[in-house]
Amino acid sequence: MPLTGQISPDMFFVDRNRREPLQMQLAASITSALLDTRAQPGSRMPSTRALATHLGLSRLTVTLVYQELVAQGYLESLPRSGFAVSQKVPHRRLEAIDQTAVSRVNWAARLPDLTRRRRIVKPLDWRSYPYPFIYGQADPKLFNHTAWRDCARRALGARDFAELADDSLTQDDPVLVDYICRNTLPRRGIRARPEEVLITLGAQNALWIAVGLLALPDRLAVVEDPGFPDFAESLRLHGMPTLFVPTDAEGLNPDDLPPQTGLVLVAPSHSIPVGITMTLERRRALLAAADRHDFLVVEDDYETEMSFLEPPSPSLKSLDASGRVIYLGSFSKSLFPGLRIGYLVGPEPFIRQARALRAMMLRHAPGHMQRVTGYFLALGHYDAHLVRLREVFRRRRETLVSALSQTPLEVVGAARHGGSSLWVAAPETIDSASFAEALRPKGVLIEPGHPFFAAPSGICRHFRLGYSSIGEDRIKAGVAHLAETAADWR
Repeated sequence: MPLTGQISPDMFFVDRNRREPLQMQLAASITSALLDTRAQPGSRMPSTRALATHLGLSRLTVTLVYQELVAQGYLESLPRSGFAVSQKVPHRRLEAIDQTAVSRVNWAARLPDLTRRRRIVKPLDWRSYPYPFIYGQADPKLFNHTAWRDCARRALGARDFAELADDSLTQDDPVLVDYICRNTLPRRGIRARPEEVLITLGAQNALWIAVGLLALPDRLAVVEDPGFPDFAESLRLHGMPTLFVPTDAEGLNPDDLPPQTGLVLVAPSHSIPVGITMTLERRRALLAAADRHDFLVVEDDYETEMSFLEPPSPSLKSLDASGRVIYLGSFSKSLFPGLRIGYLVGPEPFIRQARALRAMMLRHAPGHMQRVTGYFLALGHYDAHLVRLREVFRRRRETLVSALSQTPLEVVGAARHGGSSLWVAAPETIDSASFAEALRPKGVLIEPGHPFFAAPSGICRHFRLGYSSIGEDRIKAGVAHLAETAADWR
């Protein structure tokens, strides 16, 4: 092979501040240079010794990267002469075209402004804060990584791979669906056949599908206030008028629903964010009203697996004798939020249409992640994980409640069965958004209450404190910062 020149080591780089392994970074740097046509075929690569010295790496690391790239067809090994760029580099990129022209499209007129919607904002770098009272994030120390890797290896085995590599069209993984039907749903008193279950990309995707199918422009949707902001935002984007109904200590009151109600979105086991559990009497009254006024109910049962104080109340779906309840579930809170595996449960005609709508959006949830999750559940790892999780959360909640009791902050909402957060009120002069900003320099993160209300007052003193993401050993110190900041408030 004719050689066309020597490539300088300066063309390649690694960054020790990045989380990726150095070997992976070097491989990515070399392939990027080759694909961008900055290194011509036949060009000689720097020697392993020269590149290792330039980047401060071991010579073995560079050698392993070169050998890997030879196997992939990017480099060629030269007898006793090192390595050179292959004459058959895969998929070399075309030269970039200048795309700096100013767009003539008025995007503001073409698109809805979703950035102005009510939403819960969580900093991506929350792990860098010493006191992250952030709801819904996972503590990796509580997860059985070894068991998860074992399940992933099983799913990557030759027997499973051929099946999972296929386009499953509208179907879901039978291992995962079987566990949900045989174990997860019966724990909530629900009987369902596979034809009545749809796997989604988390409960958020399940919510969007349900609202997309059920929203009616000539009927009224009812949501709790305070409540999950995306309930109302999903309804708004689908053109269904929405009524915000305040909750009391017993949850949503069915007597407050007008006759023109067409859809109710509710989290009866653990209202968002307060943690109110709707009484059994009101659950039955809600279902009776649904029959009387011919409306449907979407039940978000998002956190009942975190029941470490008492068993959860019966789900609405388990009490539903008329097929009016659409049930949303998820493994994001009990496993980890990045998993994005949830499910919809409803009558077969509804699930059939939900499956068709999902197929238009994304076909199906990634088959490999469905199978890994299914194995993790079916092999007993999930139940063992829940036992550990509940015990840790019980201790964290006790520590948090005890620490708050010594401060001017008041716990005004907590799930009766457990959960992973508390709803807290600051003194009346403190706005929770300003309070959150004052706490950040001290390394404390809280979630202001404004997004949960349809129309928050000028000063919203409520905020949410999550304890899934903060270790028990840091809770007291974090609360001390809360108390100190509240005491100094002007």
